[in-house]
Amino acid sequence: MARADDRDARAGEPDPVGEPGRERAGGTGRPHPEGSASEQAGGPARDQAGGGAREQGGAADLQAFAVQLRRMNGEVNRLVHGFAGEHGLHATDVQALAAILDAPEPLTPGRLREHLGLTSGAVTACLDRLERAGHIRRVRESPDRRVVHLHWVPDARSAARAHFRPLAEVTASVRSGFSEDELTVVLRFLTAMNERLSGVRSPGR
Repeated sequence: MARADDRDARAGEPDPVGEPGRERAGGTGRPHPEGSASEQAGGPARDQAGGGAREQGGAADLQAFAVQLRRMNGEVNRLVHGFAGEHGLHATDVQALAAILDAPEPLTPGRLREHLGLTSGAVTACLDRLERAGHIRRVRESPDRRVVHLHWVPDARSAARAHFRPLAEVTASVRSGFSEDELTVVLRFLTAMNERLSGVRSPGR
């Protein structure tokens, strides 16, 4: 029953947490009066982050994509850190909340650990903080009582929804300026990026 309740609560409502990404730390992401922080990072560094080469063709080159993706990630991280600070959480805790919300079926701690790329101990500490703060509950709902599933607490959604409402409103406003065909391409690009990035690991790991 708890699983069905979560899916019902999720249906038809905007994602309050959005996709904060997997950054564990990040700046404010605020634009600088003379350009974004990403744009001031320096030519060689930017070229390397952008793939080391610019395709011919103007605005849609690799560096332009890299700059805008970093800037959007920074802006989302700014909201994530603000929510975390207001609720005595870590930024990673908010990423865990987003993962629990977005999962097509209730996550286990093990699946969450794989998603976040953390150790078992770090995930346990994260879940302890979230449970103490009243954001999630651990439920043993399968025949195997050793299996734990993670669920949002319905009453905790309102705080997240209020904090991230500006993100939902900006998204809706920007979407209105694009055609359905354009939005389909944008969504396909973002989906492909997320799928490919999920398999990327830092050097040495």
